[in-house]
Amino acid sequence: MNLYFDTEFTGLHKNTTLVSIGIVAENGQKFYAEFSDYDESQCDDWLKENVLKHTILGGNNTLAKRLGEDNNTTVVLGSKADIQYELGEWLKQFDSVQFVSDVCHYDMVLLIDIFGGAFDLPKNVSAVCHDINQDIARHYGISEREAFDKSREKIVSELCRQQITGDKHNALYDAEVIKAIYKEL
Repeated sequence: MNLYFDTEFTGLHKNTTLVSIGIVAENGQKFYAEFSDYDESQCDDWLKENVLKHTILGGNNTLAKRLGEDNNTTVVLGSKADIQYELGEWLKQFDSVQFVSDVCHYDMVLLIDIFGGAFDLPKNVSAVCHDINQDIARHYGISEREAFDKSREKIVSELCRQQITGDKHNALYDAEVIKAIYKEL
């Protein structure tokens, strides 16, 4: 089962902490979690304006209402330990899991860190992640660097037959974008 995912975190540095994770499965099941124990001292103005305001814990009542009405989404707000347990339980529904992300070198490391380390991942989860940035580069005949700079929302509007609702830099919305692009490419 492919699981398309994205994370939001407190910065591009080795001591970053997770703010949220969004996962969308091929079968439509979703998992969305927000961490209550991220390091707020690492949050700059950009993160506050572009990420935190798009979270339930950041006061996004529209998101809270939408997810509260969505029977396919498991929502967890809590500590890393809470999320580790709930995510582990949620992943049990799948026989075999392949994660797919976008420029996944941070996302996959942070996902693995939720469980402690690569050897602590649930047995049904591959420690290898598929990266759609490479697919985008190949599709457009551009370098991976150029693919990195290409707007994912523009790709969705150009190639995909669906509209995705939500806010950019919300992990669940971004996971939906990743899924749409992967399926189209």
